[in-house]
Amino acid sequence: MTQINQKSANWNILFLCWLIATVSTMGSMFFSYIMGFAPCVLCWYQRIFLFPLVIILAAGLFPFDKGVVKYALPLAIAGWLTAIYHNLLYTGIIPESIQPCSQGVSCTEEYIDIFGFLTIPMLSLLSFSTIIALLIIINRRMSK
Repeated sequence: MTQINQKSANWNILFLCWLIATVSTMGSMFFSYIMGFAPCVLCWYQRIFLFPLVIILAAGLFPFDKGVVKYALPLAIAGWLTAIYHNLLYTGIIPESIQPCSQGVSCTEEYIDIFGFLTIPMLSLLSFSTIIALLIIINRRMSK
């Protein structure tokens, strides 16, 4: 693969990361402001890690910056860890006695449930997982 084709492919992968982060951000805003779903504490933490990714990934696109991975990956991993914890809490694996959502909206509030498993915490986990996988792919392709 020529260097120009590889750079183009890496740009496309990074663009896909940005697109996922942007759609996830817009989905989060849709659930809050259009559907009226109040975010829980863990949702807010996941937003803290997700929202900057839209800007960081966009900044890495124009011009393509291979260093964007080292800035975006820690945020994505922190969001992923929070999403894992949220999903474990949501499914009841983590007991309610150690929930961070003692006040306000419950972290186990069921707003949507598509196909019996696709919930808001699961959507967040899938978004962060995909972004992490794509960033790792870019990192490995550039280290060759």
